[in-house]
Amino acid sequence: MIISFSHPFYLFFLFVIPLIILIHFVSIKTRRKDALKFSNFEAVARIKGVDLYSKNIVILSCSILISFLLVFSIAGTIVQRDALTSSSSIVIAIDSSRSMEARDISPSRLEAVRDRISSFVASSPAGTRMGVVSFSGATLIEQDVTDDRQLVSESVKNIQLSSIGGTDLYESIVTATNLLKNEEYKAIILLSDGRFNVGNIQEAVDYANKNSVVVDTIAVGTEEGGETTYGISKVELDSLQSISYLTGGQSFQATSSGELADSLQKIRDLKIRKVSTDMSQYLSIAALFIFIFEYILFNTRYRIFP
Repeated sequence: MIISFSHPFYLFFLFVIPLIILIHFVSIKTRRKDALKFSNFEAVARIKGVDLYSKNIVILSCSILISFLLVFSIAGTIVQRDALTSSSSIVIAIDSSRSMEARDISPSRLEAVRDRISSFVASSPAGTRMGVVSFSGATLIEQDVTDDRQLVSESVKNIQLSSIGGTDLYESIVTATNLLKNEEYKAIILLSDGRFNVGNIQEAVDYANKNSVVVDTIAVGTEEGGETTYGISKVELDSLQSISYLTGGQSFQATSSGELADSLQKIRDLKIRKVSTDMSQYLSIAALFIFIFEYILFNTRYRIFP
């Protein structure tokens, strides 16, 4: 389980807790001095069991707890955990840069990806929602997240090699993650030869983790490489492996159409996904109940003796 904050700046307000403690004990000392002005206070205290220090510890504890809960609430506390699920909401991110025209995987890297992804979509578990993006120097949303498999398959088949130079890793992951923001169990399947030359990997990973998105990667291509318009294109594994490892996903390499199908089958069979819960409203409700409890105590059992 991982705890994070959407507005960590507000944690600064935790400084009020030592201030509350200081004011609390100063006020007790002041009230006790005032109470001793009454000649019969000590006698009444022995009869009634008045103890200004002990009875106020409960009130102090409630005040501290309320402060903690309210600060963590406004700071946007988010709890991330792994959950067992039979289906996920998935965005398939397909590299459409010119290096994907290489034919070290027959008939070409991109054509093999399109074919195998179409089969993957058709055989996905019931309830799985999918979206599609393609990326090169720019990222395009081919299909928003939907449960209509026909729309997803058609969008995959229509992806063509891009005329825009470069391969922007950061934008592809950010765009795919944004499509999943309103989903519960979220994952990205990133298919590329790994030759990224635009975008910062760490920033992409941080954005995915912040939104509880797992990124499974498939490196498409061989180490020997294949011929492209711009020369030989070889697969690069390190970046893809780093992305999947740092986001809690799985990494695969496909050097043939068959291995690509096997990799997608393994991803489809994965059952553990990240899920995040915004705890802000629950913390606020808890603070309200403790405040009511404190108010009742303050006006009944721990009512200040005049």
